[in-house]
Amino acid sequence: MLKIISTYLILLFTINATASVAKNDTCKGCHPQIYKEFMGSAHKKSTIFNDPIHKVIWDKHPGKKKDKYACAQCHTPSDPRIMKALEESTAAVPKDDAAQNEGISCITCHSIKSIESHPKSHDKMILLNNDKKRPTLYAASKDKRDTKVEYKVEKSFMGMFKSTTGSPYHDIDYSNKNFYTGNLCMGCHGHKENSHGQNVCTTEAKGAIDEKSNCITCHMPQVKGSATTIAISKKHTSHDFTGARNKPEMLSQYLKINFKQTNKGFEITLTNEATHNLLLHPLRLAKLNVRVNSGTTTKTLKSQAFYRILGHDGKPAMPWIATEIYKENMLTAGETRTIKYDTIVKSGDMVEAEFGFYLVNPKMQKKLNLIDNKEATKFNILKTEFFQVK
Repeated sequence: MLKIISTYLILLFTINATASVAKNDTCKGCHPQIYKEFMGSAHKKSTIFNDPIHKVIWDKHPGKKKDKYACAQCHTPSDPRIMKALEESTAAVPKDDAAQNEGISCITCHSIKSIESHPKSHDKMILLNNDKKRPTLYAASKDKRDTKVEYKVEKSFMGMFKSTTGSPYHDIDYSNKNFYTGNLCMGCHGHKENSHGQNVCTTEAKGAIDEKSNCITCHMPQVKGSATTIAISKKHTSHDFTGARNKPEMLSQYLKINFKQTNKGFEITLTNEATHNLLLHPLRLAKLNVRVNSGTTTKTLKSQAFYRILGHDGKPAMPWIATEIYKENMLTAGETRTIKYDTIVKSGDMVEAEFGFYLVNPKMQKKLNLIDNKEATKFNILKTEFFQVK
């Protein structure tokens, strides 16, 4: 499991000398747009107090009876009390306090020094800054790559004019190679194996190593607006962390939908251009809905489902119980799949192909007491294409 170096906890509380917790809003003054994006992201809402779906999973997890919230290693790594308790094998139960409310904080991700691979999950190594008054945070910049920037004030013309370099709140290290690839994300998003040796979810490592196309270029693309108020730029790296939980439509470009008429009906072809399974979490369920519009009538055809369901003894099972894959039909990395329909279409007909997903498989919503949760039960449309028959 993830092992966060204990001395990092000191850093977490010393980035702001007047505060007991290194709060995300400390970053707001210099990074207002990034802060706004982060506040709406799944990284900010990662705790059981801000994510009802995560909470119901925790409520059913055997770790709750043992007072061991091991989920904290990825869901609330900014909470030093929990992290210390896990390290010392003492009671580690989440409390609705300031530390928990930080979620996966700014300083957590920007302090990752390297990622070390381990069988059950990846190990996140943290940069230690306990010997400095200000922490050194990692970042990426094409222009400043391989450099380290410290805050400096330079005066000229007998002290009448002055210019500054860097940030007055922290030093910046642009030399960490992990910040130029998706390897940075693999500490929590790489893979997870349960105590039975069953793979729960995996993001293929090969999709994280290329600098031109990786986790960051897809889920944290360049968007309009300055990264800071100190050095104005036209674009910055988005901190919406686009994905199933936030702005999934931004990822629609990686799913291609095509149509082909045949003698027996037609075909819809789906191509997953992502470097990993289209959806990774075992609770997800995707669907392809197809409708044929012929003038004033619309015919809805049978939906095609896509899933990866974990199981035990031939039945669906929760991730911590699973010993096998019960059923699997998810689009894999780079896969092209053709679905055939025996409905005859004629010239002028309009075929609508709608692809979307549920955060929680409808068959699991009742079991998890989520039937009244709008986010869990909503069908999120990822992409819709219309094809007019010639």
